Amino acid sequence: MMQYTYILINFFTVIICFLASFDRRIQFNKLFGKFLLSSTIVAIPFIMWDIWFTGKGVWWFDYRYTLGVKISGLPIEEWLFFYCIPFACIFTYYCLEKFFKLAWADLFNNLIVFTAVIVLCLAGLLYYERIYTLLTVIVTLITICYLHFIAKREWIGKASFVYLILMPGFFSVNGILTGSIIPSPVVNYNPDDFLGIRMGTIPVEDAVYGYSQFLLNIYFFKKITKNEK
Repeated sequence: MMQYTYILINFFTVIICFLASFDRRIQFNKLFGKFLLSSTIVAIPFIMWDIWFTGKGVWWFDYRYTLGVKISGLPIEEWLFFYCIPFACIFTYYCLEKFFKLAWADLFNNLIVFTAVIVLCLAGLLYYERIYTLLTVIVTLITICYLHFIAKREWIGKASFVYLILMPGFFSVNGILTGSIIPSPVVNYNPDDFLGIRMGTIPVEDAVYGYSQFLLNIYFFKKITKNEK
């Protein structure tokens, strides 16, 4: 059973959201094609990042927890991760936006952007020699600044609130991957390449990495579905 660990994490992450997609009140199944397109646009650079970091030994995988199938140096489960996690996240965002009034959260757009830029800039300047920290800072800064100052998107506050709601799932999934309830981590990190600050077993960079990925998935999903609110 050990070799099914990572694939089961992906499966249980997505299965409830997938089945709920067919609910007649939600009908997210009609957007599957557009989701696949938007998530692929986001997945491409993040997978390239993943391949590069794996090759450099910034992180690596314990293949005892995988099916053993590799594509470009990554386990097949890691490729699926870039679709399963975004699917659960975008589905949750879609439902919350559909059934609840979350416009109040967008009142905090400027505060969130200003705080994020300050914190990220400080982290980048202080820990520029740690490659995972630095690249996470750069990507997140570019993402936030583009969405706020160039694309003029007004939903960053709403997205940030939903991301907070998703945190229990984040801690469950990433916690298992980083060894919270299993004998050893599925994903291991070179201590020289990140801050070493962990939330339980999860590097703090993972949360920031996930935030930028989440924002970009929302952006392209909204753009492709012509929902620019």
